[in-house]
Amino acid sequence: MSPRMQNQQPISIQGMVDTVFNFCSIVAMPVEMQLHPFHGTRFYSPLVILMSTVMMLIVPTFFSFGDNDGLIGIGLIQRTFFVALVAHGVRKFRLMLHPEREKNSYLANDHWFFFNWLPKASFWRVRIVYEPLFVVASSITLRNLFLITGGAGNFLIVSAVFLALKNYTHWYMQWEFLRGPEDIKSAGPIMAERIERQSTPEPETPHVARVISEDDHV
Repeated sequence: MSPRMQNQQPISIQGMVDTVFNFCSIVAMPVEMQLHPFHGTRFYSPLVILMSTVMMLIVPTFFSFGDNDGLIGIGLIQRTFFVALVAHGVRKFRLMLHPEREKNSYLANDHWFFFNWLPKASFWRVRIVYEPLFVVASSITLRNLFLITGGAGNFLIVSAVFLALKNYTHWYMQWEFLRGPEDIKSAGPIMAERIERQSTPEPETPHVARVISEDDHV
């Protein structure tokens, strides 16, 4: 593999990771907004908000077939998303006018308090495991009680899967960022030794004819 291909490969892989993260953010946004009602102003990019809005205009149609076996259907989830989108838009616009009120605009901020009652409720364990499982469990329970329709339940389950994948990808991206300096640190002595070895001249090997000539004189 040429040096040029080696330099291009990490860039293409990083681009694919970013694509996975953004796609999962689009699908998970309607559910994730409810789990983190005080997320930062830049937690969702304008492109993610736009594509998620388009998704919620189209996708609920595919989950509405046979959607008559519960009280709450996919249509109510769709309307709730747009109401929440407007409410969050007003809240974030106020924060944009007063940025001193926001510590970090990229954070999802705290999760719901009851997640702290679960075992080892660390930040990433809640985001990757507990929150998606909560959405799945809620979907199954509400569907068995006929409080939501089958279409709404399936939509929540699909959203939970993409929510878990998004949060795992986010964790991987942060781990990769923090791991980089450690790799550089471990590679430093190796590179220094190689540079020192290349800069140190090797002892000159005497020519065979010179060695024979010196032996004759002796």
